[in-house]
Amino acid sequence: MADNMTSGLEKTGAEQALAQGFAAARPRLPGADGVDALRARAFGTFEQKGLPHRRVEDWKYTDLRALMREALPMAPLPDKDALARAQAVLAPHALGNARRIVLVDGALAPQLSDLDSPERGLSLRPLAAVLASRDAPVGALMAQPDEAVDPLLSLNTALMTDGIVIDVAENARIARPVHLVHVASGGEPAAMYTRSLVRLAAGAHLTLVEQFVAGAADVAYQVNDALVMELGAGARLDHSRLMEDDMAAINVSTLAVKLGDNAHLATFNLTSGASVSRYQAFIRFEGSGANVETNGVNLLKGSQHGDTSMFLDHAVPGCSSREVFRAVLDGRARSVFQGRIVVRPDAQKTDARMMTRAILLTDEAESDSKPELEIYADDVACSHGSTSGALDQGLLFYLRARGLPEPEAQAMLIQAFVGETIEAIADDVVREAALQAAARYLTARRT
Repeated sequence: MADNMTSGLEKTGAEQALAQGFAAARPRLPGADGVDALRARAFGTFEQKGLPHRRVEDWKYTDLRALMREALPMAPLPDKDALARAQAVLAPHALGNARRIVLVDGALAPQLSDLDSPERGLSLRPLAAVLASRDAPVGALMAQPDEAVDPLLSLNTALMTDGIVIDVAENARIARPVHLVHVASGGEPAAMYTRSLVRLAAGAHLTLVEQFVAGAADVAYQVNDALVMELGAGARLDHSRLMEDDMAAINVSTLAVKLGDNAHLATFNLTSGASVSRYQAFIRFEGSGANVETNGVNLLKGSQHGDTSMFLDHAVPGCSSREVFRAVLDGRARSVFQGRIVVRPDAQKTDARMMTRAILLTDEAESDSKPELEIYADDVACSHGSTSGALDQGLLFYLRARGLPEPEAQAMLIQAFVGETIEAIADDVVREAALQAAARYLTARRT
């Protein structure tokens, strides 16, 4: 990745506040033995690079140095009022029989979570407890993502407070989905730094759903979340992420994945919240025969800015990947999609394909698409494509001619457009939750 050329730039107020906040929070952040040293190294990396800006190639469309004018203080541990606000917003987002794990203002809330009696082969541990327990294997996994590459992931490593550590034993098939809910209680403007780890042993199978919601409206907050995954040989993980943060929020989330032989990852992301957001995924194929299906939808309105950036590293032979991304943009919204596929010299027989489509509902909306292929092997099948445009006027006229008002006709076409992507979700309950999130966007844009 390109050097971010930050060394010659004067530190912004947000960067100065982050340095002060790290110094103040460091003594009370959880961790034993080498965790504090890991935090210090990670923050040193962040300070060297600073907030990314448009001269950083991977961030050229999302100038966080300009978009993030201030760094909010770290959220305090949730009190009784914060937990009550969080509980009030959980019911509308219930997910069938899923096992719910709730993080409130960056801290695990056991009283709102279902942590008891996990299925055979499933282990659930709070990250804060693991950090303090001298658990060397988890500590090693924690350091595996390329913090040296991405400054926001480095910042997350430095300031991570809590999350969940999920381990699934060899050949265990966990029937109940795990539903990880991030709630910003909205008591006061604050920043949250969460990290969760998921490790699937050989042959294991898990469905994981992440959701970001707000406990109060119009209260500014900032989310920096990271999810680190490691899939063993033949393991399968179905992962869905629904980001419905308040419009006053900033959300930067990182997914870092390593795949073993014949592992399968199906991941879906829907972004409809936050004023500024970036969802970035770093997926590395380390075992032959691995397969990734990644789908995403940005549903944006007003002046929202939503960035989805996917980096797939085909490092071994015989792997396949599919990326399908769609965006619907209203008002002055801006959607960014960056998809970079790297095929290493030894990664023969790679099959990698990428497609992005966008619908612009107004002349002021903007869609930026940057699909990239870097191919260093000669026996591969790789392709990419990108389209953007308005709603099909012929179909719109057809629906209007049959008595549908224009807003309802538009909504029907939008539902069909994004529904093709949502239908890729394997679990019926999770798929319905994604459809409901899309419906909430459609309702909001009409009011």
